[in-house]
Amino acid sequence: MSKYHFTKDDFKVFEIDGLEPRMDALKTTIRPKLENLGEYFSEYLTEITGDEHFAHVAKHARRKVNPPDDTWVSFSTNPRGYKMMPHFQIGLFGDHAFCMYGTIYESPEKAATAERLLDQIDIIRSIPEDYVVSLNHMRPEKTALRDMSEEDLESALVRLRDVKKGEFLVGKKYLPSNSVLSHDDIFIKELETVLQELVRLY
Repeated sequence: MSKYHFTKDDFKVFEIDGLEPRMDALKTTIRPKLENLGEYFSEYLTEITGDEHFAHVAKHARRKVNPPDDTWVSFSTNPRGYKMMPHFQIGLFGDHAFCMYGTIYESPEKAATAERLLDQIDIIRSIPEDYVVSLNHMRPEKTALRDMSEEDLESALVRLRDVKKGEFLVGKKYLPSNSVLSHDDIFIKELETVLQELVRLY
C-alpha cells in the first residue's frame, strides 16, 4: 500500500466528472498521501533550510461548480498560508506529478523575488536540464529547462516581475509510468534530491 507515492488510481481521480464525486475521491485517495508528504517534508525542509516550514494541503474550498484539475501540498515558512511568498509544492495533475519551487501571482514579493532570481540566473542555468519551468501553476503545461534559451529564461523572470499574473516555478515532473512512482522509498528519495537542488534558489 502506498503511503507517499502516487498511483495510477490517483491520476484517474481527475477523470471523474462532477465536483462532488471528484472531491470525494480526491479526499479518500490522494489527500491522505498529501498529508503524509506534508508531515515528512515540512520537517525535511526545516532541516535543510534552517527555517521552520509548514505544510498546507489544498482544500479546494472555493470551488462551487468546476472540479479541480490538480491538487497539492505546499510548504512555506508562514503557518497561515503559502501564496504570499516563494514556496515549495508537491502534487499532481491528471497526467503528471510534480515537485516545484517558485512564486505565484498572489505574492506581494513577486517583484523582489524576480530581481533576486535574475541575479541568480546562473544558478537556474546550472539546474539539471530535465527539470521544468511553469509560468502558470494552474495549468499543466511545463517547459524543460533544456528547451529554454537564456533569453527565454530572462523573459520569464521579467514577466514575473512586471506582469500582474506573472508566475515562475521550477522543478521536476513525473509521468504516471515513471519508475520513481513505483515505491514509497524511491519516491521519497527522489523528492529529497529535487528539493536539495531547488533549495539553492531559496
